[in-house]
Amino acid sequence: MEPAVILAALGSGLLIGSILGLIGGGGSILAVPLLIYGVGITDPHTAIGTGAVSVAANALLGLWAHGRAQNVKWRCAAVFAVSGVVGASLGAHLGKAVDGQRLLTLFGLVMVGVGLVSFRKPIRAEAPDVRLSWESAPHLLPRLIGSGGAVGLASGFFGIGGGFLIVPGLMWATAMPMGIAVGTSLVGVSAFGAATTASYALSGLVNWPVAALMITGGMAGSALGTAASRSLSQQKRALSAVFGTIVILVGGFIVWSGL
Repeated sequence: MEPAVILAALGSGLLIGSILGLIGGGGSILAVPLLIYGVGITDPHTAIGTGAVSVAANALLGLWAHGRAQNVKWRCAAVFAVSGVVGASLGAHLGKAVDGQRLLTLFGLVMVGVGLVSFRKPIRAEAPDVRLSWESAPHLLPRLIGSGGAVGLASGFFGIGGGFLIVPGLMWATAMPMGIAVGTSLVGVSAFGAATTASYALSGLVNWPVAALMITGGMAGSALGTAASRSLSQQKRALSAVFGTIVILVGGFIVWSGL
């Protein structure tokens, strides 16, 4: 592997991990364009499969930290993740059947949508102590299963972590606070990424050396982003707006190139 490719893969992982640590989600949406335009992977399907590996690994690192801080509603996360894995497996199967260039163009459109969502106002939550139990199950289960399946389908189809969808999905289904939703969402991100990875790996569409380098860079980036997040906690809305602008520009470029 050429030194330039090694540096590009490490740098891509560093950037993704930093964004995840800094604003709590969304960095994985950049994995595919970074792998194609930065690292030089020419096949969009291989880029999606390789990106899914780093997405799942970075999410597990974040989940460990949030779990220690007791920011995870494990029962809600389990239901959401199980239904989402079914959707992600189906989505990955459908994604592999779509022409690579067409899939990349669709991915660019999704990036534009994600960037626009970054400017939205947070959903108001009303149930900070929400808990999945026998009493709350009739109300919560249908919402968790429905939103989990839909988010998983999109995650598997495009090979993304889906954190930008999981967080509002969890808040809509349970009314949990955003801070708890971010931690809880990482269970789904890890599960969806693992399901997508398994599907693409079985088809030989994962570049494992590049994935390992991205995970290594992501570990360092996650630590840097988390540290910076503490000192920039009051500017997260502004940071999300900057991130959204970058994602819109990159997504627009991908769509323009595809068309």
